[in-house]
Amino acid sequence: MNRRNFFAAVTASAAAMAMPARGKTAFEVTRTEAEWKAMLSDMEYYVMREEGTERAFSSPLDKQYAEGEYHCRGCDLHIYRSAAKYDSRTGWPSFYESVDGAIGTKTDFKLVYPRTECHCRRCGSHLGHIFNDGPKPTGKRHCLNGVSLVFKPA
Repeated sequence: MNRRNFFAAVTASAAAMAMPARGKTAFEVTRTEAEWKAMLSDMEYYVMREEGTERAFSSPLDKQYAEGEYHCRGCDLHIYRSAAKYDSRTGWPSFYESVDGAIGTKTDFKLVYPRTECHCRRCGSHLGHIFNDGPKPTGKRHCLNGVSLVFKPA
């Protein structure tokens, strides 16, 4: 990142932080904080509800390549197909595309520069981030937290 891009990112980040907090988006599946905490482990809650990140290479789903479907742990929505999974060598389960209409996105400035955060469109659970360094046909890398996913074999 050159100096001009760095300063543009810092300015955009500062502007985003200075903006008043927006109301929470209404999702189809909603739960109270207590209900989420009761159904999720501490790590799952941290990642899915607080937009955290699990440690690289910690998820068994990173090396899962069996045929099947990946569902949101928060609401069981089918969000990724095993056919779109690939080894990104990053330590997180990676896909080049999601199931149509399964995810939502927003801009995340937590690391100063803007990133595309993705979440389940039905319950809002944080899944990970989308980068522009993936394989064909999309060129995208959906870099996901395994704790946000449930694998269902075919």
